[in-house]
Amino acid sequence: MGLTARIRTRDGWAVSHAVVTVADMTGAQVLRAEADAEGAVRDATPLEPGAYTVIVTAVGYAPAASSVIVTASRRAEVGQVTLARQGGTELPPPGPWTVDPVHSSVAAVAQHLGISSVHGRFTEFSGSIEIAPDDVTKSRVDAVIRAASVDTGNGMRDGHLKSPDFLDVERFPEITFRSTGLTATGSDRWTVHGELGMHGVVRPVDLDLAYLGTGPDPWGGTRAAFRATTELHREDFAMNYNQVLQAGIAAVGTTLKVELDIQAVQGESLPAA
Repeated sequence: MGLTARIRTRDGWAVSHAVVTVADMTGAQVLRAEADAEGAVRDATPLEPGAYTVIVTAVGYAPAASSVIVTASRRAEVGQVTLARQGGTELPPPGPWTVDPVHSSVAAVAQHLGISSVHGRFTEFSGSIEIAPDDVTKSRVDAVIRAASVDTGNGMRDGHLKSPDFLDVERFPEITFRSTGLTATGSDRWTVHGELGMHGVVRPVDLDLAYLGTGPDPWGGTRAAFRATTELHREDFAMNYNQVLQAGIAAVGTTLKVELDIQAVQGESLPAA
């Protein structure tokens, strides 16, 4: 076998879209090979004995170059090559991820009586993330929230929020979000552009997303953590109910601050309990 190599990130993840180019001392390319899904490069083309330069490139990563000496075996055993992501932040490995609702939260805050805040959350939701292998801005997010799972800690208030004045959960049982694109705003921050469906209305919504890191969990899986925030206006989703107090102050504010703390497990489904 002429060329073998393993391409990894600094966190040890495989870089499945890496390309390895071998050039001789004149600069002429003599071999080009692509990594497989495990980040491994294997090419059977024999190489003439001599000195070569090996260059490893991948979209989103800084290129790496090294020298290798090919002996009479006519093989170039490069070993492991570690690529640093451009911008310095390692990202989750590509592929499907599943949101773990037990270790995630979907919360919203609204102003109450003009002087304090009402904090609420949704207790039932699901979601999936697909990290694109070659360009993270092509990644996708889909989520579904059960509208009737709203919980503000007050049964009477929750019942009103579920009524036709607000979420109208009988007619519109699901709140949906589907991403339409990502724009990088920093090495570990993005704006997630998407469409939010709520109360029978679909509107474009942008989420400010921060990636918090990836690591193993106690159950043998791999998890990634994210935090996202946005602001919504109730009238944009045809929820125009308001009670105005004598002083002209709205009982419930029309702006909602949404805060998402998400843990996602690598894979297309959650592990069995």
